[in-house]
Amino acid sequence: MSVLSLRLFILSFFLMIPFTAELPADPIRVLVWDEEQPGQRPTYPNFIGKHIAEHLKKNSALVVTTARLDDPDHGLSTASLENCDVLVWWGHIRHPEVPDAKAEEIADRIEAGELSMMTLHSAHWAAPFMAAMERRAAQDAIERLSEKDRARAKVEFKGVRERKIPARDARVYLESEYVLENDGSILIKLDRPDCVFPLCCHPVEPSLMRTLLPEHPIARGVPETFTLTYTEMYDGPYGVPPADQLIFSESWADGEHFLESGALWNVGRGQVFYLRPGHETYRVYYDRNILRVIDNAAVYLGQQIRLTK
Repeated sequence: MSVLSLRLFILSFFLMIPFTAELPADPIRVLVWDEEQPGQRPTYPNFIGKHIAEHLKKNSALVVTTARLDDPDHGLSTASLENCDVLVWWGHIRHPEVPDAKAEEIADRIEAGELSMMTLHSAHWAAPFMAAMERRAAQDAIERLSEKDRARAKVEFKGVRERKIPARDARVYLESEYVLENDGSILIKLDRPDCVFPLCCHPVEPSLMRTLLPEHPIARGVPETFTLTYTEMYDGPYGVPPADQLIFSESWADGEHFLESGALWNVGRGQVFYLRPGHETYRVYYDRNILRVIDNAAVYLGQQIRLTK
């Protein structure tokens, strides 16, 4: 055999070996949580959470489990959270049934860098998401102080956590009041993020998704623009702290706009990703681009958690 023939043989041998991306030594652990309201069944016969989980299970970098609100301990036992890197959350009409104590436990784990969260569509009012946004609002308020004053600062939120839609012209800015206490500490009295928007729910309207950060790992393989044929409109401003990264935005033909349709926040050492598109009766979670975003986000969030450990 000539040298050229030998080289061609070796090349053809290696071309037969399938290429695989380098995977982490241990798969990223993903828990997909769903309140499983019956209204999902006509479009998602096995419910949204399990539908998304079946898609994520195709990714060999992930090991995926599911939980639901009616499971023991609401599907959120401490053991299950300890065995999770990324919590994917679908909730809609049963948000108040998740205890605040459990929401704070999840927010504690996010802040400690032990867990990251992906919140989908109407889960903007999920108790853990609201708790995480409060942690981020407190983080921002403290960072407005000088470095030497931050250690003696504490945050006190005004009122209680509520779920109500603001007036169309309501301000989003979270008002804060800094009070020097007699013991030398600094008390920050802070508005709670309402985690909602003033206008929503025009039915079955197509939206235009724009990829704002095409180089971000969550946007990998996603077009610069794409249309979702059947969506539910949310019109901003969104009552949350400013995001660290705005990865996708969304707009509608009548001028409505949602800047945070794919937004990422650092909360302590962990991260929270919010993905706006979705609906319990529209086929948004069959769209290949939305599924790709969810897949990318699960991997990215899990990798970031591994970096904190």
